[in-house]
Amino acid sequence: MSAYRFVTRVCAGALVSAGLWAGAAQAAEYPTKQIELIVPYAAGGGTDLVARAFADAANRHLPKAIGVVNKTGGGGAVGLSEIMAARPDGYKIGMGTVEITMLPHLGVARFSVGDFTPIARLNAEPAAITVNADSPIKTIDEFLANAKANPGTVRVGNSGTGAIWHLAAEALGEQTGIKFNHIPYDGANPAVTALLGGHIEAVGVSPAEVFSQVAAGKLRILAVMADERSKTFPDVPTLKEKGIDVSIATWRGIVVPKRTPEPIVAALREASRDAANEQSFKDQLAKMNLTHAYADGPEFKAVMEKDDAFFKTLMTQVGLAK
Repeated sequence: MSAYRFVTRVCAGALVSAGLWAGAAQAAEYPTKQIELIVPYAAGGGTDLVARAFADAANRHLPKAIGVVNKTGGGGAVGLSEIMAARPDGYKIGMGTVEITMLPHLGVARFSVGDFTPIARLNAEPAAITVNADSPIKTIDEFLANAKANPGTVRVGNSGTGAIWHLAAEALGEQTGIKFNHIPYDGANPAVTALLGGHIEAVGVSPAEVFSQVAAGKLRILAVMADERSKTFPDVPTLKEKGIDVSIATWRGIVVPKRTPEPIVAALREASRDAANEQSFKDQLAKMNLTHAYADGPEFKAVMEKDDAFFKTLMTQVGLAK
């Protein structure tokens, strides 16, 4: 071996060792200042409430506090883009949502799933088909039979064209060969209001978003689009029980820019796991009728990649992909 090659290898090894040492030192000191948690939606919404409950719990496990900052616009694209472009030092992290796997395929975002490193999923809510309590439709079988007999006439409200609950209903239509009349609203709440007013026949939003109306006897959930029945509504069947392979959920979790050093990622994963396991955090979600669905980084990554492929295919099938 030449002296040059030997020196080169030694220097390269020294640089790698120095980099590992620097990363370890950085993790040992992290965090030394407040962490900013970007929420890509407005204050008071479900994503914001999950973020604030998480920050409260995580502050018991970190030497510096997490501060929540709302960056709205573009159906989540503005805030998610800021998270993606942030300096990868662990001081600007984000509340990632299922829109990470959807917006790129709509052509309204420059990021992709690969631009984020998943830290922990905190919450997940399945889609569901809900009708008025006074509707003559009592079961999901009757609902689908009616829609099939009257193609394009059954109005299903959603939270906006291309949003998660719109795509959930589109997926149901694709799987069953049924054509629905998809009615977009500016969020889930206006869609539920329209259903209560009799302006549409159903909504495809989550059980959490109709909980109070169902409890009051005003609405009826016919089925959930999940692998398992809802713990909140155990008598409601899943579509899979009916032989319809549709399982779609919105989710929320902590993500960081993709080049964040591994020691920082590991520190955040540990703090997030501890925060998610706090009983106070679980209680806060329960009060909001939201589902605790913790998943560590690698498992969360698998969910994101699966949804990314699913929504790309679905959006192409229904003509929404750009």
